[in-house]
Amino acid sequence: MMHRMHRFVCGLAVALGLLGQSQATPAAPNAAPNIVVIYADDLGYGDIHCYNPDRGRIPTPHVDRLASEGMRFTDAHSSSGVCSPSRYTLLTGRYHWRTRLQAGIVGTWERPLIADDRMTIGTLAQQQGLRTACIGKWHLGWDWPMSPQERTRIAGFQRPQAGSDVEPISDEHRRTWAAVFSRPIAGGPSTRGFDSYFGTDVPNWPPYCFIDQDRTVGIPTQLLPAADFQNNRASVQGPAVEGWQLEGVLPTLRDRAVAFLDACRRDEASFLLYLPLTSPHTPLAVNEPWKGASGLENACADLIMETDAVVGDVLAALDANGQAGDTLVVFTSDNGFAPYAGAAALEARGHFPSGPLRGYKADAWEGGHRVPFVVRWPGVVEPGTQCDQLVHQADLLATFADALGVLLPDDAGEDSVSLLPLLKGAAEPVREVAVSCSVKGVPAVRVGPWKYIPVAGSGGWAKGGDPAEPEQLYNLAADIGETKNLAAAEPGRVEEAKAALAAVIEAGRSTPGRPQANDVPVKMLTQASARPAGE
Repeated sequence: MMHRMHRFVCGLAVALGLLGQSQATPAAPNAAPNIVVIYADDLGYGDIHCYNPDRGRIPTPHVDRLASEGMRFTDAHSSSGVCSPSRYTLLTGRYHWRTRLQAGIVGTWERPLIADDRMTIGTLAQQQGLRTACIGKWHLGWDWPMSPQERTRIAGFQRPQAGSDVEPISDEHRRTWAAVFSRPIAGGPSTRGFDSYFGTDVPNWPPYCFIDQDRTVGIPTQLLPAADFQNNRASVQGPAVEGWQLEGVLPTLRDRAVAFLDACRRDEASFLLYLPLTSPHTPLAVNEPWKGASGLENACADLIMETDAVVGDVLAALDANGQAGDTLVVFTSDNGFAPYAGAAALEARGHFPSGPLRGYKADAWEGGHRVPFVVRWPGVVEPGTQCDQLVHQADLLATFADALGVLLPDDAGEDSVSLLPLLKGAAEPVREVAVSCSVKGVPAVRVGPWKYIPVAGSGGWAKGGDPAEPEQLYNLAADIGETKNLAAAEPGRVEEAKAALAAVIEAGRSTPGRPQANDVPVKMLTQASARPAGE
């Protein structure tokens, strides 16, 4: 046992570059591509039909088309079972738990999570001369321009109950809002690698308005009506512009994305578009003709179809502009399906949002963080292919750097591995170790096909698990549904996973290069309560 453990840890140290190895300069492929990343919100592994043909009942023809024209990954993971941490990792190529965000999500009116000097996929693209845009949900914090006294008149409103009136607001509230929302908002996407930003930050949280670059579009003057807090729509009460309609968010983001692509065509500009959609996360605000379109009597199912249609509109714009052949497109989701959006009712109707996986959003089980992940890159990725290797959303930064023919510095993308060999058809794995977390910070540690969870249960919102089994170990190659806990039978595998986790924490990275410092001591919380998520 000890000899095997020694070999394992030494091998991992070599892989991390802790024994003096350095990363080789990547070779660029044919030509540097444009890049589009479409990031769905709360879309489960089984919500895309091509991922779940036997137990999926929601048509998704446009994502299915993307998969038929590219590569579908079956073992791809977000950094967390919830929103903000996954977004941090996708953008930076660094595990979120190296930051202050050890559990939960970035809260309302909270400061930025991404350090101002940290490279993102936007920064990388900017440095290579690409025009960059972020259109959609940010949810990574801003430097909101308000004093503590002003904050008392902006935050803390009560969520209205059904049939009740909203709280009255005073002239003093409106004067404060007019002052605060007339100021630029620092620390947002346009300071983290994106030439332009347009979106709603968090669509079910205030402020209920669009943000263009670093300014609100309009000045909020009212609170949302009580009806907007029913049926999984808005979650947190707060300032809203007059006439704000939750149904208008997704179509507006689609139109902005298409307009950006059109402008790049007119200007003959290369580009990176990061399109973090607000759906099918709350607000479940479905537009015609999608209401009832799924036939499942579930608003989230209808919104999944509307989301798929938005993907189709973006692909159609690339086609119409003659950009499709030169563009690397990635489609994925930040975490699994939200169980409160009607998971049980959908399962009763024959649609299983997690497909064959156990658990849902927030969980350390696979349904929390194994997500759809599709890549299309004409001339590089063979159409209609499937890759079953372990990959992680952290890998996008290194993949894009490889595609653009540049080498990442040691202090960027510390957990990012290039997927280019897999995209070109290689059969060998590009990573052996990966870490994803539950909402409470419970790690799910992958070492090859083996997965270790250091607690009983989901680590998140789902019930279940045997309290008599304080650790969990699964062989996902044989048991993707995590039905047979092998921790007691395979103590050596448990120790290997613990050693792998300790190594990537201590090194501050999980890729070759000089060791880096974590922002804070990493505790890997196992039983602490999550922050109030409000998701």
